[in-house]
Amino acid sequence: MKICPNCSSQNQIKSGVIKGRQRYKCKDCNYNFTVEKMGKKIDDYYVNKALQLYLEGLTYREIERILGISHVSVMNWVKKYKIKRPYNNKYHPTYKILNHTELANYFSNINELKGAGVVVTELGDKFMLIKWERFRD
Repeated sequence: MKICPNCSSQNQIKSGVIKGRQRYKCKDCNYNFTVEKMGKKIDDYYVNKALQLYLEGLTYREIERILGISHVSVMNWVKKYKIKRPYNNKYHPTYKILNHTELANYFSNINELKGAGVVVTELGDKFMLIKWERFRD
């Protein structure tokens, strides 16, 4: 059963076809509505990754290049979920995309890790390393 988007009632009748889609009329509030759009849905995994990367300080365009998802979609998700990034203009993170072997080599070198914060996140079969220097002017 379809649910009325206006009053959440399940009490409706068919009310014709518009542009090839079935139209319904709610008996409780007299609201006319059609069925849901059958659009392209992006997997929740990518939504979570995009928001995580946004919180780590990457720009919308950088996220677009990394995940292959439109920067406009990322902006819409940030607005939808009311994500607020902590404001700090003293640094901008750098990122690298590495496979398992490259990541192991990176962590084996202690000089790469001194004086920096590092976050590692999974991206499919690869890993993304986000790094920013502390006290950078």
